Amino acid sequence: MILIIDWLKAHLLTCPSKQFFHLDCPGCGLQRSIIALLEGDIVRSLQTYPATIPMLFTFAFTALHLKFGFRYGAAIIKWSFATTASIILIFYFYKLFTHKLF
Repeated sequence: MILIIDWLKAHLLTCPSKQFFHLDCPGCGLQRSIIALLEGDIVRSLQTYPATIPMLFTFAFTALHLKFGFRYGAAIIKWSFATTASIILIFYFYKLFTHKLF
């Protein structure tokens, strides 16, 4: 597992928005947050990108719903997606208005 984490750290993708416009995008921080989560540091993961855990829940639940067809699965997926999108937008606007985008 340590080798995988080290490999991920060495091969982080560059954000085109940050590279060309020198501004964070709404997804900036996701890779570092996932690495922190893989290392077991939940607090750092949430500080880096608060939507990581809800996003992973949405993906996992969607996969399970497609496999097993839960009764209220579609409604749960809609609410989970809306919650995750809201967290992403709130965090992005927070960074925007506190000038922590650079």
